[in-house]
Amino acid sequence: MPTFRYTTLARGNGPISAGGGPGGSAAAAMQLVEAPDRAAAIRLLVQRGETPTRVEELTGDAAETAGPVGEGLDTAVSGSGLFKRVMSKGEMAGFIRELATAVQAGLPLVPALRTLARQGRTAPQKAMLASLIEGVETGQTLSDSMKRFGRPFTDLVVNLVYAGEQAGRLGEVLAQAAKLLDRDVKLRRSLVGALTYPAIIFLAVSIAVIVVVTVIVPRVMQAVSGQLLVMPLPTRVVQAVAAFFGSYWWLVIGGAAAAAFIWTRLYSQPGPRLAIDRFTLRIPVLGAMVRDVAVARFTRTFGTLAAAGLPVLQALRITRGTLGNKAMEAAIDEVCDRVGSGQTISEPMERSGYFPPLLVQITNLGERTGKLDEMLLQAADAFEEKTESSIKLFTSILPPILIVVLAGVVGFVVLSIILPLLSLQESIG
Repeated sequence: MPTFRYTTLARGNGPISAGGGPGGSAAAAMQLVEAPDRAAAIRLLVQRGETPTRVEELTGDAAETAGPVGEGLDTAVSGSGLFKRVMSKGEMAGFIRELATAVQAGLPLVPALRTLARQGRTAPQKAMLASLIEGVETGQTLSDSMKRFGRPFTDLVVNLVYAGEQAGRLGEVLAQAAKLLDRDVKLRRSLVGALTYPAIIFLAVSIAVIVVVTVIVPRVMQAVSGQLLVMPLPTRVVQAVAAFFGSYWWLVIGGAAAAAFIWTRLYSQPGPRLAIDRFTLRIPVLGAMVRDVAVARFTRTFGTLAAAGLPVLQALRITRGTLGNKAMEAAIDEVCDRVGSGQTISEPMERSGYFPPLLVQITNLGERTGKLDEMLLQAADAFEEKTESSIKLFTSILPPILIVVLAGVVGFVVLSIILPLLSLQESIG
């Protein structure tokens, strides 16, 4: 594998041995990395959190003199902990939009990328752009350069850029991709906002209940203990819970950690994940919201890919990864199989039962008229409005339900305190 010598902003040209440590002979006094090519070397350095200012391949005697490098490409790439995120989803949408504007304004691709690199980018982003510029200057297409760099460029972005290059409409397709990414970011933020308020309520009330049960209740019960022969049932229940948490708090924490670990492991397995996602779709209100979110994302993405000129099967396979629900992804797998054997898209979609009749009808009509992309993009607006309504319904229903449940718990705790006091008053009276 080729060896590359590099310098970085953070570490400069300080002496580094072939193994990566300080010191070493004059011939080995350099920073080295192994990679299949220069673009892969730059990507590896960005993943390590470094910002290369110069990367050059060692050839001939220089490469032999440098000797082996301590950290190869495969080890660094496979270790996800070494990966440093270059761009968030929102930043990627902004980057694609800026590139689309520059290309549509008539700038050649390389000058456009160089212009973006000078506009307040972070060090990892500048290194990423340097890798893209290097790839384009050596004859690669932009989509190939993005694919070779890897994250944060998803299959969706890479394939859209590829379709734009093949159709000669790169600026237009980049603008479509930016809109798609913007809508996806907006949708994600809506979901996070929908869950934030209920989560705050649940956390605050849970902390209050824990404090009351473990601190206040034992002190009150200590004052009346010995004066009542039999404590009321709610009081005994709360006392038992307080005693258990007081004595076995470590077991509770360990059990919660074990449950979280088991849940994570199960959710990462295809079979359990599929069963969980199917069950989620059957939950009232929540299932409808999850399905509406997936349908809106599917319609917008599929329509954008089809409008960019990608083949239907390729567009379906890319869109499948945006659904976020394994049950619906399995339905799209069946759609791909059926389409590959000559059937229409709408028939297997309807049989799955996961997609609304309106989407099935629009897809069927689009296939018959040859305007599938236009009809999907038009329908996407309606499905996104429905998604917003589903999110608002979820956010309006969940907090009251949560408050009622937590109020019942708080009321039971308060009752456990009041009942012994009333019993003591009656016995004294």
